[in-house]
Amino acid sequence: MKLDASPRLIDEFLTSLRFEKGLADNTIAAYRRDLAVWSRFCLARAIAPERASSEELTDYLEHLRSRSAGGGSYSPASVARMLVSLRSFHRFLVREGYSEVDPTAKLGSPKRPKSIPKAIPLDDVERLLELPSSDGLGRRDRAILECLYGAGLRISELVNLDIDDVDLDEGSVLVRTGKGGRSRRVPVGRAARGAIGDYLTTVRPSLAGKSASGAGALFLNARGGRLSRQGCWKILRRYAETAGLEDRVSPHTLRHSFATHMLDAGADIRVVQDLLGHASLATTQVYTLVSDSKLREVYLTSHPRARA
Repeated sequence: MKLDASPRLIDEFLTSLRFEKGLADNTIAAYRRDLAVWSRFCLARAIAPERASSEELTDYLEHLRSRSAGGGSYSPASVARMLVSLRSFHRFLVREGYSEVDPTAKLGSPKRPKSIPKAIPLDDVERLLELPSSDGLGRRDRAILECLYGAGLRISELVNLDIDDVDLDEGSVLVRTGKGGRSRRVPVGRAARGAIGDYLTTVRPSLAGKSASGAGALFLNARGGRLSRQGCWKILRRYAETAGLEDRVSPHTLRHSFATHMLDAGADIRVVQDLLGHASLATTQVYTLVSDSKLREVYLTSHPRARA
């Protein structure tokens, strides 16, 4: 089989993920990126990706791990995910008759490292939330930041909110586009309710008048269209830089901080699980590592015998 057959097979594989397994666009995009890295590795070595041997796959994984160990672009978690993408692709090739043998069958499964979510202290969160000005876009930005932290939303969930998903009287937002297609209703506190209500009455009408493309969307960009994930991230990054937190704030930081601060304050982990929209409690339990470290810190600085 010719080397240029691989793009067609990869496209066919990704199509099967979309229509047979119903995977989300973001997940399919991640598969595409992983397989593009694999294809480039094969092209440089004149290997047809669909005909690669287990030894060639082992060389590839060692190549990725060496870049990880050297501080390169692939973390251990990324390497583990890329192996999952390769496994799925080669199983598809065998199932569809493009290959006779699955070379990934002989490969072990690397243990995905358990990473501790990066939360920032409450004082830093409050400082960040106070930065937006009281002008038009500043009021919008305050509503965005308050909603991200007040409801623990993913950025993708926030930008997909519609006006009809917000109930300010009840104090909640309906997340229809959660991970895995799961919906959930999340309460929001007084600060977020006030910021969202202020934005809806004073700012959004003027933004909506600039374009019909954002009709129904809760958060609009300066041109009147629905705010994108990239646009939201740029807003967060700008305020993080102003607060001197640019190295500590990512799209998930406010969500991590929401969960960690809830647990530190004594919230039940199953309640936090529901608020975050995690299907498995094990996913939420990683936040207890952060809270346990907080408990240890408090103990070591407070107990008289701990300081002896």
